[in-house]
Amino acid sequence: MPREKLYESALANMQRTVHALAARVPPPHEVPYKTSFVFRYVEQLPEQALVQKLARVVTTLRAATILMQHGFTQEQGVLQRVIHEIHEDITFLAYGLIFNDVTPLHKLFLTAFYEEEFDTDNPFESTQKRPTVRRSKIQAYIANKEGSDLDPSRAIALSKTLTKTYSGFVHAASPQIMDMYGGNPPHFHVEGMLGTRRHTEYRMDLWNYYYRSILAFGMAAKALGDQQLFDQIHDFSVKFEEVAHKNYSPKREKPSK
Repeated sequence: MPREKLYESALANMQRTVHALAARVPPPHEVPYKTSFVFRYVEQLPEQALVQKLARVVTTLRAATILMQHGFTQEQGVLQRVIHEIHEDITFLAYGLIFNDVTPLHKLFLTAFYEEEFDTDNPFESTQKRPTVRRSKIQAYIANKEGSDLDPSRAIALSKTLTKTYSGFVHAASPQIMDMYGGNPPHFHVEGMLGTRRHTEYRMDLWNYYYRSILAFGMAAKALGDQQLFDQIHDFSVKFEEVAHKNYSPKREKPSK
């Protein structure tokens, strides 16, 4: 199966999973806003935050795929940075639930996440100040929980490096901008990078974000107590690896008859 077809299948599965997991948490309520209303999760639970983060993974992956298909690698890099941080948020929240370890850091994160953008009808009169949670603290929590052979400090450094690399696309730094310069004669590819080496590289790189998104969905299913859904997602991740000739996931043994 071509990668693009597998991406379509992955997105369809993710979309169904968002709806399935949304049904497991208290639904949003209509909250009065000006002359109408807005939908809000009034309980502000970590489980509800997970569902929202998963929904955003799906839409951002779709957008990144469209950009890749048209050769806009710079903008794809911006969205991959967004997806990377959402993956960290999902892992952070999921570990808190899986290990029954919802810390003060989680509570601060949720307070910031659910904070309204404005606290008055007039945005110029708003006094809202959203609390911030340092990304390094989230990364440190994840590294300490994962307990892999990798030194936690090394894992944190790797995550920071990845974040910094893609920050250059978000903030339009010169090294990243110059990735779109080349050709004969050399010029800025302002109409996209189709047919260039860079486009080939980013087409390949997108696979990693799909794969990591699949794992994030599995982690969320585990955190929300749906073992059957977790098993289905794991099986799909194995298939996803096989198509790309990769082998990352431990394969579960089939039950003996």
